[in-house]
Amino acid sequence: MSAPPPYPGSHDLLRDRTVVVTAAAGTGIGFAAARRAAEEGARVLISDIHERRLGEAVAALKEHTGHVAASCLCNVTIEDDVLHLWETAERELGDVDVLINNAGLGDTTNLVDMDDATWHRVLDVTLNGTFRMLRAGLRHMLPRGKGAIVNNASVLGWRAQAGQAHYAAAKAGVMALTRCAAVEAAEAGVRVNAVAPSLAIHPFLAKVSSEELLEELRTREAFGRAAEVWEIANVMIFLASDLSSYMTGEVVPVSNQHA
Repeated sequence: MSAPPPYPGSHDLLRDRTVVVTAAAGTGIGFAAARRAAEEGARVLISDIHERRLGEAVAALKEHTGHVAASCLCNVTIEDDVLHLWETAERELGDVDVLINNAGLGDTTNLVDMDDATWHRVLDVTLNGTFRMLRAGLRHMLPRGKGAIVNNASVLGWRAQAGQAHYAAAKAGVMALTRCAAVEAAEAGVRVNAVAPSLAIHPFLAKVSSEELLEELRTREAFGRAAEVWEIANVMIFLASDLSSYMTGEVVPVSNQHA
């Protein structure tokens, strides 16, 4: 097993940019992306559905980066919440340059045991929520003629795993949504890309997955370990920055799985 590299320093990749990150409370990829954005010089607004955790995330960002992030409660399955989030972002940050579309939901349920409510709940957060935020983001960015949107997909959009039919279907939809939106937005100079992580272990994933499954997934990784959440966030920051200026409609795998 190889050890993760040192935590990265700042290169001012997002200096003077404004960034909105959804589902950024807690210790997962969303918070890591918000932290990395702040460290790269951006002014940040984070959203989440959990009020207490959202407040804790704002405090943690200030502790780690010195940046006082704006925040807004938002349930991405509710259109009024999405509209309120954008109104808050524009009031607090001004024009939004970057949207990191991170909200998603999953569990492990075999298809034969899955009821309609479970299927719809995962699809509504993970795919429909991404659509709602993406639509709102494009409506604000297209008239300005600039902006970058980064969606969070998954390698399960390409690869099969038992118990993940709903999540895999949603993430495959996020990939297709990313590509189609990118083609529509290209003429206006707005870029839309996605990351597709394989395995990044954080407390929420550990809560909804057995240790036996997580250990099996670790063995599939060439490095013999899961990604640190900030290793996923690094690629999100790259896609949000001018270093990826020629990239749109791409789904970038953040993985090292054995062939």
